[in-house]
Amino acid sequence: MDEQISDRFETTDDLGLPVLVPPEVRRVVSLVPSLTEAVAATRPGLLVGATDWCSHPADLDVVRVRGTKNPDIDAITALAPDLVIANEEENRVPDLDALRNAGLPVWVTQVRTLTEAFTSLERMLTVACRLPSPPWLDAARRAWADVDATTRPGRTAVIPIWRRPWMVVGRDTFAGDLLARFGVTNIYAEHPDRYPKIPLDELLAAKPDLVVLPDEPYYFTADDGPESFPGIRPVLLSGRHLTWYGPSLAEAPEVIATALAP
Repeated sequence: MDEQISDRFETTDDLGLPVLVPPEVRRVVSLVPSLTEAVAATRPGLLVGATDWCSHPADLDVVRVRGTKNPDIDAITALAPDLVIANEEENRVPDLDALRNAGLPVWVTQVRTLTEAFTSLERMLTVACRLPSPPWLDAARRAWADVDATTRPGRTAVIPIWRRPWMVVGRDTFAGDLLARFGVTNIYAEHPDRYPKIPLDELLAAKPDLVVLPDEPYYFTADDGPESFPGIRPVLLSGRHLTWYGPSLAEAPEVIATALAP
């Protein structure tokens, strides 16, 4: 439950960490591309800063504060935001601690499944940003409610996210959960690591039905990636529709279904 302290409200983020939020949030810095899009789509003009990697919306005109792993702490502090939004996987603890030590409220999201994404996004927008729940979030829930894994062909897959060295999606990942809803079983879903390094010969020896190749963080393309998996059907997917949680979730089911179609 929120507790009022002076003119601010103390609440907790997805990690259970305390966050002091003003009753009205007017200035937000986002350190995660998907969260940037979520805020921009809900309340244009609320964002005053975002990372260099925040590409949606395309016309976003805010101060850029470097990357998710090397944010410019001084630049963010100078923007005097009411709130900084981040993610436990995308952003580093020392950077977030530095922002807190500078006196800035930091809200950290944690998302491993689609269900968690819906809950996390709604809390971030309504509790942290003090905004109404947006129509796009309801649209995303409706779009995914129609996805039924039991009506899809069961297939196995490896999901590389990097090469040189090869790294793949492992256990407890948002991307793995989305694909599972389409009947795609991640071969490395039970691996101890969330993003293990797996030699290419081992990936091939697993004999997956599919190799799912997103365009981020490594930019896999038709000419860069599939050639390493001869005889295995490649599925090229937009990382925005496989790994982002935000407005793109409303169109992701159709995009993923089309890519996986025989």
